[in-house]
Amino acid sequence: MRGNALHTATPSAPRASAREFLVRLLCLLFLATLPLSSQAVSAPPASPVASPSSSQDVVTVDVDGVIHPITVEILRHAIAQAESANAAAVLVRLNTPGGLMDAMRECVEVIVASKVPVVTYVTPSGARAASAGFFLLEAGDIAAMTPGTNTGAASPVLMGEKMDPVMRKKVEEDASASIRSIATRRGRNAELAQKTVLEAKAFTESEALKENLIDLIADGDAALFAAIAKHPFKNWAGQERVLALSNPVFTPYEKSSRERLMSAVSDPNLAFILTIAGVLGIYVEFTHPGLILPGVAGAIAALVGLSALSILPINWMGVALLLLAVAFFILEANFASHGILGAGGAVAMALGAMLLVDSPIPEMRIRWGVAVAVSIGFTAITVFLLSLVLRAHRSKVLTGVESLPGRRGIAVEDLAPSGRILLDGDYWNAISSAPVAKGDSVRVKRLSGLTVYVEPETEPSPSSTQP
Repeated sequence: MRGNALHTATPSAPRASAREFLVRLLCLLFLATLPLSSQAVSAPPASPVASPSSSQDVVTVDVDGVIHPITVEILRHAIAQAESANAAAVLVRLNTPGGLMDAMRECVEVIVASKVPVVTYVTPSGARAASAGFFLLEAGDIAAMTPGTNTGAASPVLMGEKMDPVMRKKVEEDASASIRSIATRRGRNAELAQKTVLEAKAFTESEALKENLIDLIADGDAALFAAIAKHPFKNWAGQERVLALSNPVFTPYEKSSRERLMSAVSDPNLAFILTIAGVLGIYVEFTHPGLILPGVAGAIAALVGLSALSILPINWMGVALLLLAVAFFILEANFASHGILGAGGAVAMALGAMLLVDSPIPEMRIRWGVAVAVSIGFTAITVFLLSLVLRAHRSKVLTGVESLPGRRGIAVEDLAPSGRILLDGDYWNAISSAPVAKGDSVRVKRLSGLTVYVEPETEPSPSSTQP
């Protein structure tokens, strides 16, 4: 069968030799590729540790203070800057007592979605990453702490309300599931991380490193990145990497004007002072129309202060007390209460300030010293302005026709009962309540049109006095 097949396939000797040469050539080429292909199949997988980055830039951003929506904006823009500049990493320096849970979750989302490695670092010595700050620390590709720092105590607290047991359980379980997910994904101690939520446990930097809650302890940015170069890490996708920078260049993230302004006024004490100063400026404009500047400056300050307070957990009882204080001050301007309404306004303002921001975090509350000082100052200024207004209302009018009643004039002809008088250098038609002789003094009682109603002067006029 084979001979017949070969025979039918080769009709002539020249064509057979040419085809045989082509077949042998193809076979040789195929055999030559076998070692390469087998080598490619049997070759060990490439090392998961990446080579040192060609970029040496590290974008640094500080999260110091309470975590709120402005923190999310700053962190998002800093990571975007690092991605657009092809930076090697983002260094997030943490020093925070915690903050709002919604803002914390958004920060975590921004960190884990970053295309460049994010190093979270609790610094300087004495700093902390408590409560919501612990979530941000664990979210980093590499988590590190400075000697003398602490972290943990991440139990959630519902702002403005007392949580019943069922609600507390739901919130704690949700938060503990979130931190377990983050810690597991980063290859850290998820069980112990969960206890920071359920049992409010806190750790020093040494305890956190020993319990595998963080990766490194380093004193300073340069020492941190020198240690990071020797410490492989897993990114959010589970791929092992190493961040080896021979000479890192730290570039601070430049906040925008809006971020700088909102970061500054996000302090509830400053926000409260701005709001009260704004209300005072508007009050001055209403009591002294035409000044313009106090009204304009007050409106701007009040809006900036209110916008800053809007991102904080507000207690409506505090708002009601502040409105009551303003009402008392307005009533003081219209009714003579001998200072009772003003004092009540000062007390209501102080209580309202201390109750205005409802948060278990001291840094998010208005300090009592600030509340008392602002309330007393506002009351003193308001009382002073009210005294000026009342004095102006009670003072005698010195110019215009409204000033004529009570003025003294001289009869230029007999008034029986009408005639003319000389009043402030002008001649007026006058009607007297009793006969008046020419040259005698009269006192203006009232004005009606161009006629003044007068009465005889009780004292003799200078012209009628005998020498």
